[in-house]
Amino acid sequence: MITIDNRPIGVFDSGLGGLTAVRRLMEVLPNEDLIYLGDTGRVPYGGKSRETIIKYARQDISFLLRHGVKLVVIACGTVSTNALDVIRDEYDVPVIGVLDAAVVSAVKTTKNKRIGLIGTEASIRSGTYERLIRRLMPDAAVFSKACPLFVPLVENGRTTVGDVVIETVAEEYLAPIRKEGVDTLILGCTHYPLLGSILAKTMGGGVRLISPGAETAVSVAASITREGLTTARTEPGSYSYYVTDRADGFERLASRFLETDIKGTVEQVDLESL
Repeated sequence: MITIDNRPIGVFDSGLGGLTAVRRLMEVLPNEDLIYLGDTGRVPYGGKSRETIIKYARQDISFLLRHGVKLVVIACGTVSTNALDVIRDEYDVPVIGVLDAAVVSAVKTTKNKRIGLIGTEASIRSGTYERLIRRLMPDAAVFSKACPLFVPLVENGRTTVGDVVIETVAEEYLAPIRKEGVDTLILGCTHYPLLGSILAKTMGGGVRLISPGAETAVSVAASITREGLTTARTEPGSYSYYVTDRADGFERLASRFLETDIKGTVEQVDLESL
């Protein structure tokens, strides 16, 4: 028997980065309703303690559950590496992080078993990506680098090729990994794919960039089909956006990335008051 579930899918991140998952979800699940929460008032999460990250994640998920979601996508590498193992069984809906799909893709992609990994300070410090990679490919060589300036630069719209600030920062961060001869680079924070053109240019040809958000979206599509959670609707899904700081800056940057005008559809909320 085929079951259906018309409830929306919830997605959250500390800011803009989770839109990399949303954009792919729109493509692979065009009839599903999506609710996105960007915790822009507390971005970035990457420099916070594990205890604070877990606290924020619980507040983010609680907000989405108030909107009746059937599944939560943690579209944040920092939360996925530091909190998912603690909180995933606390809820009655599936809670999916962005690690597993990205690691599987990287292991399948690499030819020389030399994998680069960039992420926030908290993600790199956790060692979670490295453990998952070596579980699937014990002889892999993993070269990691924390890139704390990337998230605030993305949140301020510094994502364009030719921007000397972001290109200088990218070169400083990526040069050591490039010298190691990696053929695959995991963008271990969902903000980083918004820098895709700059990162590809900096790493040079022949290096495959792995986007955790995009890879996870494909995995989510397979999961909800398998679990009987797909919608019965045939019309295009609706999209709602919430942020914890001013909506205008988010609307401008998100519209550019999603290639559609979302002005007037973003609502500011206060998670602490819930």
